[in-house]
Amino acid sequence: MHIAKPPIFSSLLFFFFLLGKQCYQKMNVSLGSNITQPKYLRDSFSSAVTKNVIVVGLCISINYINGTLVHTFIKHEIFKGNPRYILFIHMVFNDMIQLMIAVVLHILSYTVFTLNVSFCCVLLMSVIFTTLNTPLNLASMAIERYIAICNPLRHAQICTIRKTYTLIGLIWVLSATQVLPDLFILLATKPITFFYSNIPCIRDYVFDNPYIVDKRNVVYIIYLTFVWLTIVYTYLKIMFIAKATNSDARKARSTIILHGIQLLMCMLTFVGPFLDRLLAEMFPLFITDMRFSSYLVIQIMPRFISPVVYGMRDQTFCKYLKRYLLCTMFKMRRKIQTLQPSGNLAKVSNKSM
Repeated sequence: MHIAKPPIFSSLLFFFFLLGKQCYQKMNVSLGSNITQPKYLRDSFSSAVTKNVIVVGLCISINYINGTLVHTFIKHEIFKGNPRYILFIHMVFNDMIQLMIAVVLHILSYTVFTLNVSFCCVLLMSVIFTTLNTPLNLASMAIERYIAICNPLRHAQICTIRKTYTLIGLIWVLSATQVLPDLFILLATKPITFFYSNIPCIRDYVFDNPYIVDKRNVVYIIYLTFVWLTIVYTYLKIMFIAKATNSDARKARSTIILHGIQLLMCMLTFVGPFLDRLLAEMFPLFITDMRFSSYLVIQIMPRFISPVVYGMRDQTFCKYLKRYLLCTMFKMRRKIQTLQPSGNLAKVSNKSM
């Protein structure tokens, strides 16, 4: 029996077919630029299509769940007045932006391979901004839980809605102070022709000044040390209280542990280039597969943790989240059921003819 494929499914297959074909045609094409870059191995046609289908599928799935979380937050006042949920939704929204741009960069690396430097700078800086925001947001959420458990009488006074949004603004400002100096150094040290050239859109290719690299390493060490000390301190304080008090403190302790796990995965982003070089030396024959695996672990998996940490563990959020997810599934099921009779009528008419 022949079953007609849905138009969306056919369009996706056609898109990835063209994407893989273009990647295959570019395998032996030079960079077309005066800038000397290391030669990169390219995937085969089938491998390119498979990897991009996996990445896009994961991106759509994760951002659908995260989008449902944002929709739940917007629709219910119970979440808008709670600093805990405000910080959480900020992290979810930040993850959605980061994941979307990271996937766009991944697809562009297969379709065009090289990008205009100016356009590449915009994409890279957006990813770096959102990447730097995540650890600071985790530290802020840990501090909020610490105040709620260890100093509950002053929680409403310290963690106000206005102060929470001010803190979110401060997070973006701190991230900007780490990113914008790199751009200024790039503008001061590179000729204007560099910004009109095309190169692989990789951070080490664009921001290749040794001073930028050294500054970045020092900043990352200070940055992550501060966040780790914050999370460890809040965890220890909450742990001591959890031994003698109610289940809320024990649940907060578990949440801080999950923050630590999420921070560990975020740290992989900062050591990504070193990890890629190490994998290239250990598995030279499977370098493209190793890069793809590290991409999934570094860029995709951390974005999946946020819905699990709060969306599923928090009873209040989970109650509303299930309602929207089940409602969507019910609507899709009804739509499929309404389409089936028309399909059966078409079969009957074909038989009669």
